[in-house]
Amino acid sequence: MPSAITQIPAAAPETARDHFAGRLALEADCADVHAALTTGAADFVVLDVRGPEAYARGHVPGALGLPHRSITAEALSAWPDDTLFVVYCAGPHCNGADRAALRLAELGRPVKLMIGGVTGWADEGFALATGGAPGG
Repeated sequence: MPSAITQIPAAAPETARDHFAGRLALEADCADVHAALTTGAADFVVLDVRGPEAYARGHVPGALGLPHRSITAEALSAWPDDTLFVVYCAGPHCNGADRAALRLAELGRPVKLMIGGVTGWADEGFALATGGAPGG
């Protein structure tokens, strides 16, 4: 009797390639974001899309606070149209980053979601910044 793993055959390698390439085009992990921010190689803007109180309690160092409900063309006008935004919220139990990513895509902006959010960031052992004005 096959295991629960092999009961359903694995996808063809081409299907797996397309699936995982698609995920990587839409997502970034906390470790990669941290590495880019700490080495000065950040070629993207990190947006904390939670509310101002949550931002003040703890956010990714260097992240700008822009609640997902406040994402508008006007709010983004300071950045060139091809700026990549990496968005995050509280964590896997929150859909604020998904809402933000959808809004950015609807506005024609490149976007990736930082999987894990603040929870993932903390789980990786990375420090959070506190206080500060949400806009920077």
